[in-house]
Amino acid sequence: MIRHTSLGDMAFKRSRNLKILLDKKELTFAGNANLKIYGILNCSSGKRMKPENRIFFSSETEAIEMGYRPCGRCLVFAYKNWLQLKKC
Repeated sequence: MIRHTSLGDMAFKRSRNLKILLDKKELTFAGNANLKIYGILNCSSGKRMKPENRIFFSSETEAIEMGYRPCGRCLVFAYKNWLQLKKC
């Protein structure tokens, strides 16, 4: 897990370092640290998030292991499965 704010002290630096990690395919999911939700990188909900709440994961497994739930907007199928498991 990587916090967005740990990628640099200025927005440009964070954006540049993030691009490098994305180009290397080291990050595949993003999440909200406060809400404990993860989703795909281009989810419209995630794009509105404050940088200090944004975190990145290298895999879906990593997000789940850290206690995050799937986004109901971009990971609809995974979210429905999560809801079913939660009800049991």
